[in-house]
Amino acid sequence: MADNFSKSTNELAVQILSVIAQIPYGKVASYGQIAKLAGLPRHARLVGFVLKNLDNTSDIPWYRVINSQGKISLPKENETGENLQQIKLMQENVPVINGKVDLKKYGWMQ
Repeated sequence: MADNFSKSTNELAVQILSVIAQIPYGKVASYGQIAKLAGLPRHARLVGFVLKNLDNTSDIPWYRVINSQGKISLPKENETGENLQQIKLMQENVPVINGKVDLKKYGWMQ
């Protein structure tokens, strides 16, 4: 976890990350859905903050979290400028078309 988290934020981050760790291979969930499942309804932005500050070496499947419209929100890119989240989702056979995932088909717990 990033050093700029307070103790209480760290505890919330652990709750959020434990939910994200449960998203199955080939499925995605929204920031709001993760917040609700972590017991933090209406705190989707906190989920985004936690993911933005997630250590690059973490094995948490951060890339399985997208916005409520099915769009990729994290601008993480590889050295050639390709969106890492899109690459990782496509490796799990989750099609990303124009930066968007079909939530009806690939949404977790839909």
